[in-house]
Amino acid sequence: MAASIEQNGYHNTTIADIVRHARTSRRTFYEHFPSREECFAALFVEANAEMIRRITAAVDPKAPWQEQIRTAVEAWVACAESAPTITLSWIRDLPSLGAATRPLLRNMMEAFIEMVLTLCDTEELRAAGIRPVTREEAIILLGGLRELFASTLEDGGKPTDIREVAARSAIALLGQQIS
Repeated sequence: MAASIEQNGYHNTTIADIVRHARTSRRTFYEHFPSREECFAALFVEANAEMIRRITAAVDPKAPWQEQIRTAVEAWVACAESAPTITLSWIRDLPSLGAATRPLLRNMMEAFIEMVLTLCDTEELRAAGIRPVTREEAIILLGGLRELFASTLEDGGKPTDIREVAARSAIALLGQQIS
């Protein structure tokens, strides 16, 4: 699925494309997935779980708070940069599948929200007087980063183009949480 999306985009990807890239049969495909949409969803469940693992592993909770935030944002950009077409498809195409994918999208966003809440609840941040981030603030941060990434790619830019502004913005937003 990922190779097909990279080559053709999601909407132009067929099951024939998927099985060709996977070097398997339609029968094998249908043994694992009832539809192209289910395969697409499975790709994103795994890709997002891996992204969360990589971001979490990159952040040193003992580093200065600004460095923690910058590192998390830079890790997110690096993950997105490693598969920009897939990331853009997650942002734009997955929601277009309608109500059937809404629970999946909410679960995936919830996993990212939990990651932000966990990463922003460290001794370094508390020592700096920064109160824990709320769920709503995490949603604003994540939604802003996603839209910045998508619009940058759609306008012909590269993920690295947003690294600095995304890091500065996240530091500014989270730094405003001083109690």
